Order: sequence, then structure tokens, then C-alpha cells
Amino acid sequence: MSAAAAPARRRSSPRRHVDADALARAYSRGFDRGVQARFDAAETTPDNARHWSAATWSDADAEASSSVRRTLRSRARYEVANNSYAKGIVQTLANDAVGTGPTIQMRLPDAALCAAIERDFLVWSEAVGLPEKLRTMRKARCQDGEAFAILARNPRTGFDRVQLDLRLVEADRVAGSWADAEAMDPLECDGIRFDRYGNPVSYRILRQHPGAAYAFGAEEEADVFAARDVVHLYTEDRPEQHRGVPELTPALPLFAQLRRYTLAVLTAAESAADFAAVLYTDQPAEATADVTPMEAVRLHRNLMTTLPEGWKLDQLDPKQPASNYAEFKHEVLNEIARCLNIPFNVAACNSSGYNYASGRLDHQTYFKTIRVEQDFVERKLLDPLFRRWVREWGLASGKVVNVTQDDFVWFWDGAEHVDPSKEARAQNIRLLNGTTTLAAEYAKQGKDWEAETRQRAREIALCRELGVPLPGEVPEREPTDEPPADE
Repeated sequence: MSAAAAPARRRSSPRRHVDADALARAYSRGFDRGVQARFDAAETTPDNARHWSAATWSDADAEASSSVRRTLRSRARYEVANNSYAKGIVQTLANDAVGTGPTIQMRLPDAALCAAIERDFLVWSEAVGLPEKLRTMRKARCQDGEAFAILARNPRTGFDRVQLDLRLVEADRVAGSWADAEAMDPLECDGIRFDRYGNPVSYRILRQHPGAAYAFGAEEEADVFAARDVVHLYTEDRPEQHRGVPELTPALPLFAQLRRYTLAVLTAAESAADFAAVLYTDQPAEATADVTPMEAVRLHRNLMTTLPEGWKLDQLDPKQPASNYAEFKHEVLNEIARCLNIPFNVAACNSSGYNYASGRLDHQTYFKTIRVEQDFVERKLLDPLFRRWVREWGLASGKVVNVTQDDFVWFWDGAEHVDPSKEARAQNIRLLNGTTTLAAEYAKQGKDWEAETRQRAREIALCRELGVPLPGEVPEREPTDEPPADE
């Protein structure tokens, strides 16, 4: 190929201008018309246009913006404060997930050191109210969507060796400034700053609640805390989601429907109980000049009266809707509790329609949710909290304590069985055939198997010393001159 032919070939393939609007229309029609597959749910028709009108294509942070989260939090808090079912569901979930609080078991080679750490951590957790704060944080995740806590120094914890405290912060106080909002920094999300790898670096926490009294200009008075000093618990429903929305969000319209229906049933019942009636006549309008239309007449109880000539009395029919009231409440409560993985009998605190098998089956999903929640709290909150606590405890005690993840384990309250006798028999079978261990069985009850075994050994030794029969043993009969009953 000659050098003179090269420029000619380049000129034979000029670069064409791409029409962006035409390209977008081509994609909207379907770029490859040979492809016939499609999704019915992706079609927009006059029948479903209104239903899908609120569906957006925003990212997780834009969809859950600060204004949207503020509205959801206020409405969820209102329902929890004024709806007994919402209050009970949130309270039950917090009690079942946290219980009386977690206990720790150390697995260091030094038994004395393990006992000292376990004892002092228990004293410290009771002094700072750790179980109560964990329950509050679990309730906050339900109604606020997220829970914040600061690992801060508190000289009045009641435990002199360790002055570490867990100070709770409401989600409204973690917010960005107006300057950050105007800058639109991609590494900042409503008070939380991240590095380029997505790790939180710092938290901007307001010094007082924006809704507090005399909170004028509160959004600009804030302190910035390092990420290592802040605990942030929320459910990440979407990738790259950095703030949480209330877990009760899907159920908020249902709570409103339940309340409206209850008020309608109550109004109908009151109308049926009252002596409400209407006067009517078939006479011409000229003959009713002495009667004022729409006039209210108060009727006295146990009183017989007469009506104007030509007029009749008819009682109002309230159309009482109470026939399906219980069924409606059951279905709505079941739908409300589903977004929290709570069975109906737990949400309603009513197991009248359950038998043993159905109760056990429904609780399997619920207890698995509780275990997942406890593991989440351990990794996100308890593990870093304990590492910082044991470091400060070691400095105050003059001991060098280096712990890893394998050096300690958390125990939570066990779930009570519906039928203890059946569970005891199943537990005995598992122990006999070697499919379980004492550690696993005691862990289900939230107990430390080593502590329970030592306690059992002390009880056995004391019973032997005093001659008291142990459970399951037949006491020996005192020798007598009487022959046995079978002789």
C-alpha cells in the first residue's frame, strides 16, 4: 500500500455526529427489535400508572434524604406513642432481642484473670445501664431507623476502674451543616464523612436537638467525633446506603387504617346504642309549614310522646360493621408484624388460635431473626466496646491484657420453650447420641456451661456430704423388721 493511499482511506470513513435524543428514543423503543422478551411489571399502562407513580430511580441516600427521614421518624414516633399495638410490638422486639443484657465469657488461659474480667465487666455494665441502653437502641432502630452512641468518658459511672460510658444520641442530632449541603460533597452524607473506600471517618453531632426548646441556630453548633468513638446501628437495605429509615415504614399506613376502622366501628356501635331517629311525612310541602326542616329534637328516656299529624318516626340504621371487625384486625396486624419478622401471636400477644405445632413453626422464623439481631449487635457494638473497656481495665489494674475475637464469647437470655417436658426429652436424646454438647445446650438458655457445671459439682458434693438424695435418685429405706410387701 502506497503512502498516498492512506489519507484517502481515512477520508473515506468520516466520523458521524451522534444525536443523543435519537439514541435515547432508540433505547426507549428497544434497541434490538429482534428481542421479543419483556417483563410485564416494566410496562406502564393506564391501569398501573397511578400505582407506580411514586417509584423513583434515585440512589439509596437520595431516596432517604434528610427531609424524608425526618418525616418518617416523626410519624413512626407518633404511632409508637399513641398506638398500643405499635408500642407493644416495639417493646416486645427490644425485650426479646436484648433481654436482661448480654454476659461475657472469657477464654484466656489464666482462669483467675478470666474470672476477674467477667466480674468487673458485669459490675460496670450494671453501673452504666448497658442493658437498658441496648433496649433503647433497639427501639430507636424500629421507630427512627438508626441508633447512635458515643464511646465517651464519664467519671461518674459508679465503677472507678473504668470510666468508659455509652452515651446515646438521637438520630436527629447527626446532621450536616448548610455549607456541606450546598457543596454537595460525595464523601459526606448528612453529617457522616467517608473516605474514598467508603469507610466512615467522622460524625458531625449537634450539641442539642433541633426540636428542643430555644434551639435557634442549633444546626450550626456541632461537634465532630472520630468514627472510632461513634457506634452507628442501622439496617442497610440497599448497597451504598449510609443512613437508616424506620423499620416500621411499610406498616405506618396500616396503623392509620387500623385506627380509622376501629373508630368507625365504635361510632357505629354508639349510633346503634343511641335512640337516634328521623321524622318524615308523605304530605305535600304546603302542609308542613309548622315544622322546621333539619331541626334537632332531644328525646328523654322512658318518655312517651306524640307526633304531628301526618308525620312518622323511623330509627336510623347504623349498618354496624362489627361482624368482620376481628378478622380485619387480625389480617392488618399480621401484615404490620411481617415487616419485622414477628408472628401474629407475638405482635398481638394473643395465641388463642394457635396449637403447639403452629406456635413452634411461627416462632422458628422469629427466633432466627432474634439470633441474627444479636449477632449484628455483637459485631457492631459489643465487640469494639469490650476491646476498649478491657484495654482501660488493664491499664487501671496494672495488667497487660491483649484479647482477640476468639478470647471471649457473648451469652444472651435463652428463649423459654412452649412445652418444657418435650424439650427436656429432646435435649436428653441429643446428649445421649452425641449430636450436641453441654456448651451448646446451656448457650440456648443464655448460660455459661463451665459456671453451671462447677455449680452442679458443688451441689453434688454438698448433697453427698449431708446425705441428701440427688434428683433422680431413690432414697435408701431404713432397715426394718417388717418383710417386704411382695413376700
